[in-house]
Amino acid sequence: MRARIYQPSRNAMQSGTAKTRVWILEYAPAEAREVDPLMGWTGSGDTQAQVRLRFDSRDAAEEYARAHGIEVSVAEPHKRKANVRPRGYGENFATDRRSPWTH
Repeated sequence: MRARIYQPSRNAMQSGTAKTRVWILEYAPAEAREVDPLMGWTGSGDTQAQVRLRFDSRDAAEEYARAHGIEVSVAEPHKRKANVRPRGYGENFATDRRSPWTH
C-alpha cells in the first residue's frame, strides 16, 4: 500500500491559517475510477481512497505508517510569510483616525 503525508495549504478564499497545522496521511488510489454506463457516475472499488488520517505532527504520521507497513512519500510544506498589516481591520474603528470613516 502506498500513501502520502502532507500538510494542507490554506483555503484560497481566506487569509487565515486554520486547519493547516495538522499533517494528513492519504492513501494513493489502487485502481482507476470508472464511469457507470447507466447513471454516468464515477466510482471505484478502492475504499482506501476515501481514508484521510489526521495527525498532530509529521513524526506521528510517519510512525503510524511505519507501524502498519505503509510505504509513504512526504511532501514538505511551503511556508508563507504572514500577511498581517499593522492595525489592520481594527484601524477602521479607531478613535484617532485622521479622517472620518464612511462607506
